[in-house]
Amino acid sequence: MNDTVVRWILLTVGILGSMAAYTTVSRLLTPPPPPKESDLSMLAKKEVGMTSAFSKLNPQGSLWDRLDLFILKTFHLDVKLEELYMMMGRPEKPTPLEMLHLKEILAGALGGGFAFLTGSPYMLIFGVVGFFIPDSMFNGKIRTRQTEIMKSFPTFVDLAALTIEAGLDYMTAFDRIVKTSKEKSELENEIAKTLGEVQLGYTRKDALKRFAMRTGIQEIRSFVGLITQSDELGTSLVELLRNYAADMRFRRLNKAEKLAAQASTKMLIPLMIFIFPTVFIMMLSPMAKSLLTSGIGF
Repeated sequence: MNDTVVRWILLTVGILGSMAAYTTVSRLLTPPPPPKESDLSMLAKKEVGMTSAFSKLNPQGSLWDRLDLFILKTFHLDVKLEELYMMMGRPEKPTPLEMLHLKEILAGALGGGFAFLTGSPYMLIFGVVGFFIPDSMFNGKIRTRQTEIMKSFPTFVDLAALTIEAGLDYMTAFDRIVKTSKEKSELENEIAKTLGEVQLGYTRKDALKRFAMRTGIQEIRSFVGLITQSDELGTSLVELLRNYAADMRFRRLNKAEKLAAQASTKMLIPLMIFIFPTVFIMMLSPMAKSLLTSGIGF
């Protein structure tokens, strides 16, 4: 029995190690795509007043700096980490350099730990798995930020339609909404950044496009597309925003109804695992105790 378990464990380790090795080799051999001005990577590099977080790394410096530069050059991670950092809203912690260090530490800990426990140097391949584990953490923070943005976005669209209908230009309306907001959410901060870019010389179209790319939310891309279409075609922006807000409410209602319909099915799992066994034990335990103490009775 023990030999069978060990055989299955080694088979699983071999499969995971092969997948990790294939991913590593493919990433090393695949050339980076040519940059485009509309790509998120270019936006990450060209944020106003920002410099690269890896510019302070010295190629002739410490061993840690050399390792950082080697990994950045090998896996082309500098732009990728800048993208993730920007999509997270540029928090104070972690910085792109700290994100890289976290990936390196987890890679060393996981690979070295498996190699030490098994006594096999081949287990160092698990360091590749540890290197990519933090990406799921960063993507989780991005999804949390996007959810927070979407909570206040429908209200923002309604206020924008109302203020524009009152006679204000849409940029002036956005500025009024941001200034009158008591608690600045992630959405208000992004709108304020967009207004600042317009003041620094960006065109409205480019600033709005950068706003949509920073958030990475499809609804905001559609919102920016409506505004751009209104500017180019001269259509009524108020009517477009009202229709868009109504459509967004309809889609949110459909999504809520879909989640409510799925709730009963999802509840079967905890019912089958936790509730039903407990109920059966409570119902059958007195009968089982009676049978054990007094016998069957015939």
